[in-house]
Amino acid sequence: MPFFSIVTSSGFYYFMRILLSNDDGYLAPGLVQLAASLAGLGELTVVAPERNRSGASNSLTLDRPLHLRRAENGFQYVNGTPSDCVHLAVTGVLPEQPDMVVSGINLGANMGDDTIYSGTVAAAMEGYLLGVPALAISLASSAGKHFATAGRVANALVQRFAAQAFDYPVLLNVNVPDCPYEALRGIQVTRLGRRHKAEPAVKSVTPRGELVYWIGAAGPAADAGERTDFFAVENGWVSVTPLQIDLTHAGQMADVNQWIKPLNGHSSL
Repeated sequence: MPFFSIVTSSGFYYFMRILLSNDDGYLAPGLVQLAASLAGLGELTVVAPERNRSGASNSLTLDRPLHLRRAENGFQYVNGTPSDCVHLAVTGVLPEQPDMVVSGINLGANMGDDTIYSGTVAAAMEGYLLGVPALAISLASSAGKHFATAGRVANALVQRFAAQAFDYPVLLNVNVPDCPYEALRGIQVTRLGRRHKAEPAVKSVTPRGELVYWIGAAGPAADAGERTDFFAVENGWVSVTPLQIDLTHAGQMADVNQWIKPLNGHSSL
């Protein structure tokens, strides 16, 4: 299949192989919009879960084989998690490594603590872990009125990458206000905010009298000051947050080292 091309500011042609995925499933309107918005920017391959896998985080399926099937619209889908989809595509399906992984467009925000649980972010992160630059794009509303706005933002970011790629893999978490494109104020580079702890689990009883539970809703924003993703989106800006994988709490290492010394019986550690 011939590649589409983008002309950079230096006049060179850049051929893009773009892998698309999500966590809402291959039939989700956000994924359909993403594919439509990026059409013409490169060779698009869609590999997404066969059903909604929101909250799947970075889980991989290791206890059973995965099936890859093709839908009538050309999208491919997997009976697994978002991470499964990207891992399978990059390591077993695509003949060459993609130039970029784009995950979304998610129905609902992925800001602050959401990034820990998000399958949308996880799909992008899997690409990043495999050495591929990645974007996770979310429409910051449960109403889902303006997927086209997020699609235009995705298009602009992919074109910006084509014109000036980073010298190293990047993982960018993007949240777009649910408003007309013309109403956006611009793009801000932000840090992750924080949420209050989640609401309590909700008890329910099945028709058979069995006690079951629903996971409670995410807590409201706690750290939502200026330069956070929460603040940017609330004030009409697209939020772009560079993410990293290293979870080491470097500021606690000295204290933990002192705390652990008595267990070793010496102070050489």
